[in-house]
Amino acid sequence: MVLKMKKILLIEDEDVMCEAIEYSLSREGFEVKRASTGIEGLRMFMADPPDLVLLDLMLPELDGLEVCREIRKKSSVPILIITAKDSEVDEIVGLEIGADDYVRKPFNMRALIARIKALLRRGEKQVKDTNAPLIMGEIELYPERQELKVRGERVSLTPMEYKVVEYLMRNPGKTISREVLLNHVWGGSFFGVPKTLDVHIRHLREKMERDASKPEYIKTVRGFGYRFEPPQR
Repeated sequence: MVLKMKKILLIEDEDVMCEAIEYSLSREGFEVKRASTGIEGLRMFMADPPDLVLLDLMLPELDGLEVCREIRKKSSVPILIITAKDSEVDEIVGLEIGADDYVRKPFNMRALIARIKALLRRGEKQVKDTNAPLIMGEIELYPERQELKVRGERVSLTPMEYKVVEYLMRNPGKTISREVLLNHVWGGSFFGVPKTLDVHIRHLREKMERDASKPEYIKTVRGFGYRFEPPQR
C-alpha cells in the first residue's frame, strides 16, 4: 500500500478536472499541489520536488511536453501524462521525452489512482532478494542504489527504464517476450500501445550502447521480444 502523504504535483488547467483529481487523491492519503500553467508547474516543481507529477499536455504559457523536457533535465521523478489528445503520436512523443506512462481523458478515477500507485511502487520496490551489483562487461547495475553505470559513468534513468534494464540483466542471455516485459514493468496495469516498450528500449540503447543502431547488449528477437546479451569473454 502506498504510504500516506506522498506528494503529487498536478499540472492541469481545467478546474473541474483538478478538483475531481485532488478530491480523489486526497481521500487516498496523497498530498496534492496544483498548478494551472506550465510555467507555474515548473516553478512549484523546483521549489518543492514531488514524488510524482500528473501532467496535462494542453497547458497555457508552456505546453506539457516542454514541461516534461525541463523536469527530465533535472529529475527522474515519475511523470504520468493525462491528456485529451486522442493520438498515438502524442503519447509516443511524451514517452520519447521522458514520461513514464499516460492516461487519456476521460478516464476512470480508480484506474488513474491505480496507475499512480503502480508508478510509486516501482520507485520504492527496487530492492530485490539480493542487492548484489550486476556487472556485465561495461554495464554495472547497483540495485540497492537504483543506479546504472556505463563504462564507468553514471547514467540517469527514468523509473520505467530502470525497471526494464534490471529485469533484462537479471535474466542474461534469456529471450524475454514483450508480454512478459510489459507485465513486469507495468504490473499488469498496462493499457497503452505496444510501442511504449519500444520507446523505452530505444532510450536504453541510446544511453548504454556505443552504437544504438548496432546494439551489443540489448538485442531484439524479432516477433518475440528482447534479450540482454552478456559480453563473450
